[in-house]
Amino acid sequence: MSESAESPDTRSLVSASSQLNLMEIDTIDDKEFDIPQVDTPPTLESILNEPEEEEEPFILEDTCLLNTENIDAHSCETSSLASSDSGDRTNLKRKRKTVELNATVHGSVLRHSILKGISAQIVSAADRVDAGLPTAIAVSGVIVVGTSHGLALVFDLNQALRLCLGSTATGAEYGAVSALSINHDCTRLLCGFAKGQITMWDLANGKLLRTITDAHPPGTAILHVKFTDDPTLAVCNDSGGSVFELAFRRVMGMRTCDSRCLFSGSKGEVCCVEPLHTPTDLRDHPITQYSLLAMASLTKILVIGLKPSLKVWMTFPYGKTDPTSVPQLAWQYVPIQKVVNPILAFCRGDTVHFLLVKKEESGTIHVIKQRQLHLNCDIISLSWMNSRTLVLLSSGEQLQVVDRPSLELLECLDLAEVQLVYNSSHFKSLATGGNVSQALALVGEKACYQSVCSYAGQIVYLGTKSAHIMTLRNWRERVDFLLKQERFLDALSLAWSFHEGTAKAVLGLFGDPAKRKGVVADKMVEVLLQFVERSLKKCPEQGKIQIMEQHFLDVVPVMVDYCLLLQRTDLLFEQVYGRLAENVVARGVFLESLEPYIVSERLGCVTAAVMRDLLNHYQDNSRMDSLESCLVHMDVTSLDIQQVVKMCWDNQLYDAMIYVFNSGMNDYINPMEKLFQVIGPPLKEGKVLTDEQVVMGNKLLVYISCCLAGRAYPLGDIPEDLVPQVKNQVFEFLIRLHSSEGPQEEEVYPYVRTLLHFDTREFLNVLALVSHTQEVLQETPQGQTFEDFQNDKQALEYQQRIVDILLKVMVENADFTPSQVGCLFTFLARQLAKPDNTLFVNRKLFDQVLEFLCSPDDDSRHTERQQVLLELLQVGGVVQFDETRLLGLAEKAEFYQICEFLYEQKHMYDKIIDCYLRDPLRKEEIFNYIHNLLSMPGYSPEERHCVWDNTLQHIQELVIIDPSKSADLVAGHFLEEIRPIISSLQEEHLVYQFLRCLLDPREGPHPQAVLRLEPDLHELLIGLLCRFNPRELTSFLQTSQDYRLEEAIQVTEQHQHHEATAYLLEKKGDAHGAFQVLLKTLKERLSSLTPGGEEEEGGGGEGEEPPLQRIEVALSDIIALSDRCSHNLNQQQREVLWFPLLEAMMSPQTLLKGPDTKNTSEALKELTMKVLNSMSSFISLPAIIQRILQDPVYGKGKLAEIQGLILGMLETFNYEQTLLETTTSLLNHDLHWSLSHLRAAVSRGLHPRHDHCNICLQQYKRRHDSPEEIIIFSCGHLYHCQCLQRKGSGLSGERLQGWSCYKCTSNQGGRGGDRVAMETGRGRTASLAQTRVTSTHSDAGDEAHGKKGLAETTLDPQQSQSWDQLRCLYRGPSRLAILSELSHCHGNEKAGLLNPVQPGTGSIFHSENFLLKLSPPPLVEE
Repeated sequence: MSESAESPDTRSLVSASSQLNLMEIDTIDDKEFDIPQVDTPPTLESILNEPEEEEEPFILEDTCLLNTENIDAHSCETSSLASSDSGDRTNLKRKRKTVELNATVHGSVLRHSILKGISAQIVSAADRVDAGLPTAIAVSGVIVVGTSHGLALVFDLNQALRLCLGSTATGAEYGAVSALSINHDCTRLLCGFAKGQITMWDLANGKLLRTITDAHPPGTAILHVKFTDDPTLAVCNDSGGSVFELAFRRVMGMRTCDSRCLFSGSKGEVCCVEPLHTPTDLRDHPITQYSLLAMASLTKILVIGLKPSLKVWMTFPYGKTDPTSVPQLAWQYVPIQKVVNPILAFCRGDTVHFLLVKKEESGTIHVIKQRQLHLNCDIISLSWMNSRTLVLLSSGEQLQVVDRPSLELLECLDLAEVQLVYNSSHFKSLATGGNVSQALALVGEKACYQSVCSYAGQIVYLGTKSAHIMTLRNWRERVDFLLKQERFLDALSLAWSFHEGTAKAVLGLFGDPAKRKGVVADKMVEVLLQFVERSLKKCPEQGKIQIMEQHFLDVVPVMVDYCLLLQRTDLLFEQVYGRLAENVVARGVFLESLEPYIVSERLGCVTAAVMRDLLNHYQDNSRMDSLESCLVHMDVTSLDIQQVVKMCWDNQLYDAMIYVFNSGMNDYINPMEKLFQVIGPPLKEGKVLTDEQVVMGNKLLVYISCCLAGRAYPLGDIPEDLVPQVKNQVFEFLIRLHSSEGPQEEEVYPYVRTLLHFDTREFLNVLALVSHTQEVLQETPQGQTFEDFQNDKQALEYQQRIVDILLKVMVENADFTPSQVGCLFTFLARQLAKPDNTLFVNRKLFDQVLEFLCSPDDDSRHTERQQVLLELLQVGGVVQFDETRLLGLAEKAEFYQICEFLYEQKHMYDKIIDCYLRDPLRKEEIFNYIHNLLSMPGYSPEERHCVWDNTLQHIQELVIIDPSKSADLVAGHFLEEIRPIISSLQEEHLVYQFLRCLLDPREGPHPQAVLRLEPDLHELLIGLLCRFNPRELTSFLQTSQDYRLEEAIQVTEQHQHHEATAYLLEKKGDAHGAFQVLLKTLKERLSSLTPGGEEEEGGGGEGEEPPLQRIEVALSDIIALSDRCSHNLNQQQREVLWFPLLEAMMSPQTLLKGPDTKNTSEALKELTMKVLNSMSSFISLPAIIQRILQDPVYGKGKLAEIQGLILGMLETFNYEQTLLETTTSLLNHDLHWSLSHLRAAVSRGLHPRHDHCNICLQQYKRRHDSPEEIIIFSCGHLYHCQCLQRKGSGLSGERLQGWSCYKCTSNQGGRGGDRVAMETGRGRTASLAQTRVTSTHSDAGDEAHGKKGLAETTLDPQQSQSWDQLRCLYRGPSRLAILSELSHCHGNEKAGLLNPVQPGTGSIFHSENFLLKLSPPPLVEE
């Protein structure tokens, strides 16, 4: 398309570049799939006569059936509007995704323009010549608009009106123009009308050539009329749903039209037809000879060939769709796998399907299903812009642009302002009386087929007063469109997608990638410079500095990123930075935004001016860490080395300093000297290093390690030719006898000494790592030997030399700790233990180290010295020592881990137990050790037995350490020795702890895993619990079941634990004995309240609880016991149980006198009321009242004291009497109501459905010569008695006969004979009553017999089924349920009747709220 921005009014509507572009072949997805061929396609008749099922799955009926077995898995994948990173081919393999509009920037893809000239003429024609409203449009070399008054207005491509075809008179006769079609050479126009006529016009001169009135059934509107590629062949589709072929002939100067029915609407209405139109440059395509036509009915898609003979090539059912959805069809030639073939896009609803159609060499048409597109809207229009872009219109008049290869949504526009013309009136055929099916009328509600027309990459939409055109914008216009809106970030993103070839719907770019990138890069440079100017211009001049910084932070990194993506550092540092540097804030943001690119090595070299500004900026802002991370990634050639080194040293940027020395000057020694100068003096003076100096020391160790391993610091590798030289230099430096600037009194080997003092272990690790690398490289023929050095001999010399230096420095000096000395000898032991070791170390040195570490005189660093020696032994140092002497020294120094190590090697496992017991730090670990040794494989029986014996000898010590773990160990390995173990435990408290962990299920590491041991052990534990933990005794008795009751009772009685004794007596079944024990306890505690009783009870062992609280606890226990026992006792036994308790509570109250005892007296009365409330559930109220009145406390007092009790008893009596009377009345009424309805049901007359027997199908009066009984069921079925007996549906008895309906029982899956024996619980299959009637005859004797039969009405055993009928009718809740609920509601009142009532309160019947809440009988539906 031309890049000019001319108005569409004057611009040509046809764009050459929007034609099919074969340059796109290489970039179009080629993941399309094939299917097997079918040799025998179906006939059109077989398609038309097949049943139409809307629910059938997706199959292509016979020809071109999709064989799913031969399709790759992802060929049938459905894909939504997935947002893809790019148009790459692998992206098509992704699974279905949801729409992500913000994933990529597409900008404005479509240009929406109004065809002002045509719009003005449409309005003018309506006013001036009464043309009516526009109804249809067609576009080719001309633009034709049809109107509601039968006119066709023809415009050229400059929107000038050329012809006005037809007249309003014609419109009055034919109706509105309902369809238009222009042939491919733009010489003929077909007009279809709302009343069914078709006219053909010559577009050159406006002459009417044909008027066709008999091409299809009369009384139907033309919905579509379409030319095919053959100018003598067209197709039309009417509102009856039929499709006809129109063949135009000219014989002897006469123009004729032959019509042939292609599809009858009686088999399902077709509402859309689309012939395949081939572009001029593809006229020789092999598929053109078939003249393909796609048709969309309400249930399926068909593709047929009109030539050389009529043939159906494919059918495709929709499946389940919305009946109001409009079917859509659109053809487009698409290049796939470097071959151009047509694709049919079709949809109905929200899913667009794509079918690739191609001709095989055998001459058959092959249809291949492509991926489908899912949208979340109903589609009413579908058009191709080009082979890669579709435009869809939703029912909400939203225009959606979709990229076909990726199925990505590119843009969404609102077309509401167009006021689109709909074709509903033609689909309903209002002009001919509306004689269409309801299904077609539903579809027509949203049909706009004639209002949308695509041609040559453009789509025209017809509105009620205007015409609109949609064209694709070219790439440059899309970028400029974003720039006009000042969306620079989006513009750059879109331009970069053009640059990379990932953009969609691209127009106007070269196919050659190099040329494309060049053109787009120039445009991006132009956009970047505009962006720089705009960001400076839009910068807020006033306000906080943070706001200005944020403004530039939003834009400057983007500029840097795109400059680097375009590889235009010249643009970045000259034009962009040159402009931004004018603003101080922008300059700072720019310099800081370079950091991530430098660190990631995307930017390796900067100009000297920028580098200078960068150094100054970071220094000024004290961001030295960031500066250092930049320096170590930059090319040193762009740096002023002298300036950088000084700055690094001043600001302690040691990484950067090392990098500059190494990379810039190949100097690996100078940095080490500078670092040694910093950490050496404080270490020599014995000072504690600062954090900063520790960091430097660690850097030094890492640096030395890198140099000796051939790696550059802090990253990368040393050049290969320098590696040997660097290693030699570094090693020679380390083993220098004196430093270059050291004083005369300096000790020898200052550098080794400094590193050993700094971190002995890590320095030795560095040396060990280098030695390990040597071994690896010695196996490699091409590698260096002993990676530090140049040859084997020199390597070995250096190794021995460093070892000698280390020994000289550390052994001859007393200022190294045991840990440091141990590290050295551990390092040496490791080296000496290697199989190819060549080092020599004097063995006496190891003996000296052993003496030093095991010195018993020095108690300091005991753990440290033991760990050092243990590590030394574990790495192989044990071969350097005399084991006997070592063991003796270790025992003397109390190095029990060393002893364990040595005993382990000698398999003296029993000795290890002593080591654990004597080691205070590891006593707890002995249990796991013994358990593992006794249970894990790998130990001999003798070794296990020794350990077993030793464990038994020390069992008391083990129990003292941890009773729970000891019990666990005994349970696992010493079950048979439990009694000896208990007898060996000397303290009873130890026995208690051990047995408790062993037998109590609530203790120990494995709860509930209780051992089943002899009862006497459990009884022993009960006695110990009585002594040491009486509070836990009762809970133990409840959880344990292994003790003997008699013996346990004796133990608890001996220790006077009354609660436990009562529990055991109750468990034994002696409830009275348990009651007496608890009663005695209660009386003892009550006596403490009486005068003179406190002294007796004061020395008790009950703790410091208040007396009243102790009484309450004891009372709760005895009440709970009485409750549990009373359920199984008679009235007399209950009184024996409860009255002593009541007396025990009442008797102390007589002794409490005086004002001081008032609170105590009130508390005792409350507790007495608690007893009375509990008693009332088991003992009658009169008996309780009588006993209370006999008590001196209440009997001699005023009546008010017991008024509440008396009133409570009376109210309860009245309530229960009222409830009983009401319940009896209701039940009697319900029984009467039920029986009366049952009687009415069984005595009701029965009306048979038919006048014949349902078995023999003859009338019930078969013979007039003999009487015959018939049976009628309540279900309405009638049978002869004999027929029913033959079928086995009767069961005879002495006095009655039971029947079941044969037909009902057969329908329910059982035979009549079987049903008689089955339960009769189903009221639907049998009658409520069965009436036996005798056939009447004319003679008197038979008549008398008939009367006798009529009078014989009986109720059979199936009477019970009537209750099922009654239950079905009984809709309300059960009355019994109501009464139960009512009594439950008042249950609380009854339970609390004995609570004291305030004087003056009335009965509950005097209350307004007293209600029984009873419902009336339920209504019955007759």
